[in-house]
Amino acid sequence: QIIVDDDDSKVWSLYDAGPRSIRCPLIFLPPVSGTADVFFQQILALTGWGYRVIALQYPVYWDHLEFCDGFRKLLDHLQLDKVHLFGASLGGFLAQKFAEYTHKSPRVQSLILCNAFSDTSIFNQTWTANSFWLMPAFMLKKIVLGNFASGPLDPEMADGIDFMVDRLESLGQSELASRLTLNCQNSYVEPHKIRDIPVTIMDVFDQSALSTEAKEEMYKLYPNARRAHLKTGGNFPYLCRSAEVNLYIQIHLLQFHGTRYAAIDPSMVSAEELEVQKISLHTSNEQEEQ
Repeated sequence: QIIVDDDDSKVWSLYDAGPRSIRCPLIFLPPVSGTADVFFQQILALTGWGYRVIALQYPVYWDHLEFCDGFRKLLDHLQLDKVHLFGASLGGFLAQKFAEYTHKSPRVQSLILCNAFSDTSIFNQTWTANSFWLMPAFMLKKIVLGNFASGPLDPEMADGIDFMVDRLESLGQSELASRLTLNCQNSYVEPHKIRDIPVTIMDVFDQSALSTEAKEEMYKLYPNARRAHLKTGGNFPYLCRSAEVNLYIQIHLLQFHGTRYAAIDPSMVSAEELEVQKISLHTSNEQEEQ
C-alpha cells in the first residue's frame, strides 16, 4: 500500500509482480466494482511468461484531474517513466484520461482498453453524478449490480460474476461513490491528444454494460487501433475468458519486444512460441465460426 498525496487517507493498493528490472510494466486499472485482485488470472499467467505487471486499486478521488494527478505521483514514486495501461470499463476511461493528461510529457506507452468507453454521457447519469456521495452503500451497490448480466450463464461467467460481487461487497461507501462519480461525471476523451499511442480495443460480442453505440464511438476515435474481439465474456472477460485475454495482451505487447519499452524480460521472449499461440487462437476462432 502506497500513499503519494498529501492526504493520508488516499491509499493506493497494488500488486507488483514479475521482474523488477523491467522499467515499462503493464499496469491494470479495475472497473467500478473491481479491486486490484480481479486481475489475478493475468498476474499469474503473464508473470509466468516473464512480464512485469502491476494491478492497482485506486483511492477515493472525486474528479478525473485529481485521479490523474495522483496516478502521476504514484508512477513517480515507483520510478516508472513510461507504462502500458490495461483499463477495464471505468479503468479504460481513466487510462485514456491519464494519457490525455500527460500528453505533453507522455507517460503512457500504449493502451489496452477492455469494454471501455470514451464519453461518460453514455450512462445518462451525468445529472446524478454529484449526488452519489450522499447515497448509502447498499444503494450504490444496487446501481452497480444493475449492470451485471443476468439470466443463464456458462459456469465460468457465473463464477466471474460471483467473484466481482464478492469484490464489490469489500468496497466501502466512499470508494464506491467516488468511482461512480468518476464513471458518470460529465467528461469525454480528446483523441487528438493521444492519437500517437498504440491502442488495442478489446470487447465482447455478448451482453455487457456497454451499448453498441459506445463501442462504435471507440472504433471511430481510434481508427488505427487493433481490435481484440471475444465472442463471449460479458463484463469481465479477464476473469471468465482469461486465456484469450492473456493472449491478446501478449500480442499487443509483442510490438515492444526488443525495445526499452518491453514489458517482458528479454531472456523470456520466444517468438516461435507466441506464433504457435496466435495460430491456435486463430484456429479456435475459425472452428467456432463454422
